[in-house]
Amino acid sequence: MSSIRAIVVDPEVPGRLAIKEVEAPQAGPSEVLVQVEAISLNRGEVMGAMHAEAGWRPGWDLAGTVIKQAANGIGPKAGSRVLGSVPSGSWAEQVAVPTNRLAELPAHVTFAQGATIPTAGLTAFRALQKGGLLLNKHVLITGSTGGVGQFALQLARLGGAFVVGTVRQAHQEKMVREMGADEIIVGDDLSSGHVYGPYHLIVDLVGGKMLESAIPQLSTGGTCVVAGGSASSSATIDFMSLIRAGRTTIYVLNMYAEFDNRPRSEDLAWLAQLVAEQKLQTSIEVEAPWHDVGKVTQDLLRRQFTGKAVLHLA
Repeated sequence: MSSIRAIVVDPEVPGRLAIKEVEAPQAGPSEVLVQVEAISLNRGEVMGAMHAEAGWRPGWDLAGTVIKQAANGIGPKAGSRVLGSVPSGSWAEQVAVPTNRLAELPAHVTFAQGATIPTAGLTAFRALQKGGLLLNKHVLITGSTGGVGQFALQLARLGGAFVVGTVRQAHQEKMVREMGADEIIVGDDLSSGHVYGPYHLIVDLVGGKMLESAIPQLSTGGTCVVAGGSASSSATIDFMSLIRAGRTTIYVLNMYAEFDNRPRSEDLAWLAQLVAEQKLQTSIEVEAPWHDVGKVTQDLLRRQFTGKAVLHLA
């Protein structure tokens, strides 16, 4: 049986992650086999790896080259550059990817850029879609400095919205403005943000006290999409503020269920094309060889950087 190298959970090593020999993947009839060039890290998968059993293989996002087309003849041909995602195990030299979970990578988009798009880009895009037409609407995005937040800022601005972002520290304001924010709230207390509202759409990626102070600022008919909980997984909701506003919605976005509502391919292709046209930036803060996965994942958990981290397999 042939083998490849992959990152697996090993509780005995620093950072709990190690590169080891594993069985090579076998592509199903509707899967392509991809030679992985770059992967990006997401907080959810990294946190999962910190508690997973030995031998578990983390990883959602990847970019690379198709080395075997799907047996059913659908999807990219061998030699195509692609980006995509899988439920787990993308941090490997080769990955079998369903054709409805990937798209071809435009010529002028690097593997590193492509690897940042699937989870963060789709989360931002699907969250913003819950607000419907955003032209001239006021949108609040919490956790704006993270990978999802930065994509959401840019996509909301492209949609014609007046965009308000949040940052933890004042020195982050410049970066968030460059990503598309019209106004910025500094700190965890969003009470000052009412001067820019009320908000037709709130995309919350933080949870906790920040979510609590954001919800009362919804406009009549407004929607709050809860798409993360980096600060806390619980919050006390002021229902009277929702009743006073009227016709408000709280939508909880679960990426596992949300992404499979329809094939990801079309949305991934559209996001990648925006990057190719330089209308969408992929904010890569850290690039390193995959041998550094232990250090980079720990830095991510300690919030040592904002934006995305990419590991190269070459």
